[in-house]
Amino acid sequence: MPPEMQPEDDEAAMRLAIAEAGRAVAHHDVPVGAVAMLGGTVIAARHNERESQPDPTAHAELLLLRDVAVATGSWRMDGVTVVVTLEPCAMCAGAMVNGRVARLVFGAYDPKAGAVGSLYNLCQDPRLNHEVEVAGGVLADECGALLASFFEGRRAENAQ
Repeated sequence: MPPEMQPEDDEAAMRLAIAEAGRAVAHHDVPVGAVAMLGGTVIAARHNERESQPDPTAHAELLLLRDVAVATGSWRMDGVTVVVTLEPCAMCAGAMVNGRVARLVFGAYDPKAGAVGSLYNLCQDPRLNHEVEVAGGVLADECGALLASFFEGRRAENAQ
């Protein structure tokens, strides 16, 4: 993702995350994409790589947070906005809290594993040491359609 790209709003940033999610399909991974913004500039972009690595922790968000830490030279992600196509799971939401991410924008809600409102709300739990500002449901239909298409294809492959 070129660093000169500067999305002006959440929807523009989500479109970048959706494009990144499409890259996961090339290695048969669930199409989840994420971008990190700092001061209106994209500083990192990643997609799921659990199948290609193989690594159960290679979620787009965790890979992204690692890249952000390298790019900024700090594990503290003050001022960073993470934009991801699917509501983060408990592992990823916990990493965002621990990394002190300032803001999270996500697309589709995940009723089976979502930890930012669906099953839990780790990012805004006052009992934890940090709360992340959250905007959910941004371009949710487009994000959900990408996932639905992927899983329809996977079911069709398995039926053969």
